[in-house]
Amino acid sequence: MIDIVRGDLLIEIQLANFSAIKPKLMRLLNNHKVHLVYPISEKKWVIHTSTLNGQKFGRRKSPRKGRLTDLFNELIRIPSLVSKGNISIEVLMIESEEIWCNDGKGSWRRRDVSIKDRKLIRVFERKIFENKADFLKVLPKDLPDPFSNKDLAKSLGISVNQSRKVTYSLRKIGTLMQVGKSRNQMLFTRHP
Repeated sequence: MIDIVRGDLLIEIQLANFSAIKPKLMRLLNNHKVHLVYPISEKKWVIHTSTLNGQKFGRRKSPRKGRLTDLFNELIRIPSLVSKGNISIEVLMIESEEIWCNDGKGSWRRRDVSIKDRKLIRVFERKIFENKADFLKVLPKDLPDPFSNKDLAKSLGISVNQSRKVTYSLRKIGTLMQVGKSRNQMLFTRHP
């Protein structure tokens, strides 16, 4: 099942778990162009509802703020598909609401609270990655050449673990290459 069909372009909207759609994407990319839309909640509200009647009884702002680099949490699962072309990715930075219900059936991380619904409030920004070179826009201009994961983490204000996901994905896509090591840190440069 495809979310949207526009002529020969197939549009797939995925909230998370690119691993789950990898086999589907592999099949579709053989004969079609695929546009993958991935929303990231830059601002999220959590609304608590009653298990009895669904009535809302609380609303709070989530402390978690999504960033563009969150794309790489999922992209590490499909970089080989992106490197082949025929796929474009659109990241939407959004404000959203999640409707939670304490029904005892949800994730242990939410203390068994289930997410009953998600609602889009607004879109702040769109970033479209149509080719391999577009992914280099994620890298700051002031980054040294070559750079380490530590340099990237500091420049973007993210963890070193997150920067590893970025550099891994970009290497597999073909826009970065490893050019050596400095002590125990790999060094990278943009692929020509």
